[in-house]
Amino acid sequence: MSSITLAFSSKRVRALADLPVGARGTVVEIAAANDIRTDRLLSLGVTPGAGISVLQTFPGVVFLCDQTELAVERSVARSVLVRLGTDE
Repeated sequence: MSSITLAFSSKRVRALADLPVGARGTVVEIAAANDIRTDRLLSLGVTPGAGISVLQTFPGVVFLCDQTELAVERSVARSVLVRLGTDE
């Protein structure tokens, strides 16, 4: 299993798939089941330290990552771990 992790995290870390609409946070880890999925997320800008905002949770997860709007399947969203809150 491939994993990319931000150096800091906290107890407020949850999977992107579990966040409600309007939740904001910072990506802390990409824990995809395979390297191809991890590489794809990284190439789309979903990297540790990137800010995210959840726009939609059904049928798929739609979120804003920095300035890019992305839509992913729930299984993919489970591999993106997010620390809730913002670092502003």
